[in-house]
Amino acid sequence: MTIFFLFFFPSVHTNEFLSQNICMRTSTKILIILTLILFIPNLFLTKYLLEAVVPTGEGFEFSFTTLAWVALVFQVLFNLFFTILFIRFLKTQKLSNMIFFSLFPLTIAYAGFMVYVIDVKTQTGITAESIRSTLNITEQSNSYNNFLWAGLATLVYLVLLFLIVLVACRPLAKVERFAEKLGDGRTKPEKIKVGGGKQFKQIENSLNKINYNFKEKNINAKKIDLATQKIASKQALKFLGKEGIKELEMGNQVKKTATILFCNLKRSHEVSKTISLEENFFYINSYMKAVSPIIKKFDGVVDKYMGDGVLAVFDRAQNAIECAHALLKAVDVKNKALKDKPPIDARVSIFSEEIILGIVENNQNKSLTVVSDIISLAKKLDEINFYIGTKLLISKNSLNLIPQSYDFEYRYTGDLTLDNKEEVGLFESLNCYGKTKRNKLKTMKSKFEAGVRCYNEKNYQKAKTCFEEVLKKIPDDKPSYVYFNKSVEKLKNNAA
Repeated sequence: MTIFFLFFFPSVHTNEFLSQNICMRTSTKILIILTLILFIPNLFLTKYLLEAVVPTGEGFEFSFTTLAWVALVFQVLFNLFFTILFIRFLKTQKLSNMIFFSLFPLTIAYAGFMVYVIDVKTQTGITAESIRSTLNITEQSNSYNNFLWAGLATLVYLVLLFLIVLVACRPLAKVERFAEKLGDGRTKPEKIKVGGGKQFKQIENSLNKINYNFKEKNINAKKIDLATQKIASKQALKFLGKEGIKELEMGNQVKKTATILFCNLKRSHEVSKTISLEENFFYINSYMKAVSPIIKKFDGVVDKYMGDGVLAVFDRAQNAIECAHALLKAVDVKNKALKDKPPIDARVSIFSEEIILGIVENNQNKSLTVVSDIISLAKKLDEINFYIGTKLLISKNSLNLIPQSYDFEYRYTGDLTLDNKEEVGLFESLNCYGKTKRNKLKTMKSKFEAGVRCYNEKNYQKAKTCFEEVLKKIPDDKPSYVYFNKSVEKLKNNAA
């Protein structure tokens, strides 16, 4: 049987085998040479091995001579080397060819055994008698033993068949597993190994290419995310109606009404006089690190940093007001943590304006910015905020944009006259104060607002009386103090 396969295998498939393995491994070349070398003496020594197995009619006797032992050694080595070569040959084939050539010799052996076992009762000669005696399928003992041997052979054949197909198709399970992971976007840090024959080697290379491309895309995606964080937040992309950073191009813009928040960190100049420039930088930067994440948390877009202040844009006025309260609270917490340094006094101004938010490019770097003259208005509001001593100043048009269900306390603080002679009402949020002071301010809210209206109507005497009453209840209310002094000053000027 071995000699038959040796002749069948090289005669039909050797050329294909050699053509597919031009770069054949050295070990394979050595195995081919050794197999050919062993084949020649096997042609002459096989007869001694056959003569060592002697049929007796009742079984077989083994009578090994020296040449028979030599023939057995050569036969074992030959079959071993041939099997290794055959397995390597199978690995060079596609899956269909691999299964066919794996099952072909087993099927031939099974078919030959079945034919011989079923027909052995009718055969004559001493060898046939010895086989019948060995298999116990003589007429006298059991006429059905040949069918039992056939059944056993079939069982063994099916088990071997299953094992061969299982081993041959095992790489398919790995391919399925890796494909599922890659399909879900999960990559492997190391190289994917499938194993199996030539066809699976090509699949393995393809899977590794996909795995590499996925990893590259993930890296690029992370870089794009970093770029997005530098250029535009998710909220900024929503402003522009874009889904990703790749869609941002120079000239992309949107015109809409938005709410502007300007946060100014006061007293940094006093701090600068007591600490070095480097310490001052890290000192102010530590506050900025606390401010910027809060703006992003409330879906704000940081437009620019202006000295010790930050200008941000919000799509919803309510978000801007909530963000302002959170900013002031965060600065207070930061001041308590840095007891060894002068505290920072934060002021926030909020107003709503029609703006153009767009992409500009400078030195081949894209950036998102507000294309509108809002800086001058932000500075004017900040100056008023500082002058009257409020913490959070909100324009009337911003208050008009918040839903009625949003409840927070505020009081009217006067009007700002714009360059176009338009007047904008300003309101101070009371929620940025502690509970005790906030309750006092709420109690005197009507009296304070009456004083502001009297002042606007140039009824300075009545305004002075209103603010005087407020100061009796709340001596540290700086807006009332400022208005009281301005009323007294106006009365003096009128009297003169």
